[in-house]
Amino acid sequence: MFTGIIETTAKVVKIEKENTNYHFTLEVPFGDELAIDQSMAHDGCCLTVVKVDKENKQYVVTAMDETMLKTNLGTWQIGTEVNVERSMRMDGRFDGHIVQGHVDQTATCTKVVDDNGSWRFYFEYDQKNAPSITVPKGSISINGVSLTVVDSEPGMFSVAIIPYTFQVTNFHNFKPGTVVNIEFDVFGKYVQRLLEQYMAANK
Repeated sequence: MFTGIIETTAKVVKIEKENTNYHFTLEVPFGDELAIDQSMAHDGCCLTVVKVDKENKQYVVTAMDETMLKTNLGTWQIGTEVNVERSMRMDGRFDGHIVQGHVDQTATCTKVVDDNGSWRFYFEYDQKNAPSITVPKGSISINGVSLTVVDSEPGMFSVAIIPYTFQVTNFHNFKPGTVVNIEFDVFGKYVQRLLEQYMAANK
């Protein structure tokens, strides 16, 4: 479980393919603090640490075929900057929203607007493959960042980014065409499923 408050970014330094699996080696400032079996969110995708090189502050995670198909990990290259967050601590403040690290699907950035002090990012996603919706002032996770929805239409939404978030996450790399991971609000998904079941039972 995560909060969507990004700790820092990691850099992809090596990519290896083994059958349908991909092994990603990343370098991160707190790499010497990591341990095998630790869960971490990478652009919002929960992956398990399988190897640690504390001396070089590097670690390895493995993504299976299902993960590669549903996320933007297939776009990663050597040097790609990735948002990372270690799992949520239960003894601290909960500053974001509940992020499971289970990516629903990808979205594509369609427009970036400089609002003279902040930035507005617009995204489109395939609503047919993920009927979950966004609502104005609702929560959404984009590449693991907990954000508030501004504009909301079927298959489209926007978010506003303050300078701090722009600087410390990989949002500063986004441009029209950038593919990102999105996770809809878990409570909204449960409410939607319950309403669908209710409507189906009362036809």
